[in-house]
Amino acid sequence: MSAKIKKEGWILKALDKVEKIGNGLPHPTTMFIIFTILLILLSWLAEKNGLKVSYEVYDPITKHLTLKETAAVSLLSKNSIRFMYTSIITNFTNFIALGTVFTIIMGVGVADGSGFMSAVLKKIVAITPKRAVTATVIFLGIMSNVASSTGYVMLVPLGAILFMSFGRHPIAGMAATFAGVSGGWSANLLIGTNDPVFAGMSTEAARMIDPSYTVLPTGNWYFMIASTFLITFIGTIVTEKIIEPRLGTYIPDEKIQVNDISKDEKRGMKFALISLVVFFIVVGCLILPTNGILRNPQTGELLRSPFMSGIVFLMSLFFMIPGIFYGIGAGSIKSDKDIIDLMTKSITNLSGFMVLVFFAAQFVVFFNYSNLGIILSVKGAEFLKNTGFVGIPLIIVFIIMTAIINIFIAVDSAKWAIMAPIFVPMFMRIGFSPELTQAAYRVGDSCTNVIAPLMPFFPLIVAFAQKYDKKSGVGTLISLMIPYSIAFLIGWIILLIIWYLFAIPLGIGGTLIYTI
Repeated sequence: MSAKIKKEGWILKALDKVEKIGNGLPHPTTMFIIFTILLILLSWLAEKNGLKVSYEVYDPITKHLTLKETAAVSLLSKNSIRFMYTSIITNFTNFIALGTVFTIIMGVGVADGSGFMSAVLKKIVAITPKRAVTATVIFLGIMSNVASSTGYVMLVPLGAILFMSFGRHPIAGMAATFAGVSGGWSANLLIGTNDPVFAGMSTEAARMIDPSYTVLPTGNWYFMIASTFLITFIGTIVTEKIIEPRLGTYIPDEKIQVNDISKDEKRGMKFALISLVVFFIVVGCLILPTNGILRNPQTGELLRSPFMSGIVFLMSLFFMIPGIFYGIGAGSIKSDKDIIDLMTKSITNLSGFMVLVFFAAQFVVFFNYSNLGIILSVKGAEFLKNTGFVGIPLIIVFIIMTAIINIFIAVDSAKWAIMAPIFVPMFMRIGFSPELTQAAYRVGDSCTNVIAPLMPFFPLIVAFAQKYDKKSGVGTLISLMIPYSIAFLIGWIILLIIWYLFAIPLGIGGTLIYTI
């Protein structure tokens, strides 16, 4: 046996151990209940010992930096108990993943139930080379980030179905797509909604040192483009060399038919195509004119506009409309009752996810209320300051620290609002540009998304996995995604080091070095 095979065997055994330990834990719902109880006790201890931090934070309303002091809040205090008791319902209904999932899943449910998705997949199977499937789903996952979080709901289950259509393990397809959507969150060929947000925060932090400094939304664009291809390549290797061999052969309950579409299906596809053309024309009329209804009424831009704010509903229509017209053309939809039944069925399948989200939402809100997440990030920053590292080692430590913090604080912009005023000025003083600091932060912030149970869509991905393996749990998903997380972290760090050593611009207006 070669050393390579032995090494792979050791990796697979380690992942099996992680899965066994993880799935040996209670049900994910029960785990969130236990975590909440532990959080309550931990917050009480933190407040009792006077745990607090002081830091500067960017205020998006005033657009200035303000000094804040944050202390740990005991969840056993009278006010906290009142808060927990009165917020339980809103914690659930306001959970970010809930509305997104419900809205998109209705559209996807119609497209799937009418047979439209099956027909599309047959065509994809017919024209896509088998060797390109993995790279395709990862790449599409990365690109879906332009449309905010829709990739989690829309693409992850489709990746599983597509893999199964090729006779491959659906959970491998799910993992690969999830790796692209979540692990590749900071990679893209396009400028997305997060870029102006990050740039604004970085600008305010940079002006603590240089009042005239401005970070452009395009400041990391070149690096993001290169990262897109890097993450696609790494994700493909991990999927085909580690994930699929470990999962083995999948035997579906019903064999997926990949024959060419029938006469009725072709008629349905024509109806669907016509409806999509009309759909795009209508959307184009709403966003293409400079005074388009869905553009920002003040600035006329698209990135921060009603169009982007309502993109989730638009994506639902993107599936629902062709699904309805396909069903009419193919004969699978004969009345409005059929459409409503398909929507109802799609929501019914989310019952387990809803129970899990109810308790997960409580933990996330209570964790934020306790201020322990903020304290963790500020303490981590203080630790980094005290390490004494400079140059490339400092960048590497910063990325790793961000990756660790990301497991506990899932919202990227919230973390950067806290961390930018600390690290951007600190790094500027030693010659690192704000754009470089921002790029390093985004690398660390993306890599551990796929193994962060507090990430809002993590419970949904667990539910997707359970569709193909009833025994799947948090341990299964984490063990599946750890190879992606580690590989992305290593590969991305190497890319950033190369970028730094060869002094390649990070983007339009994105330099590497800052000279005081």
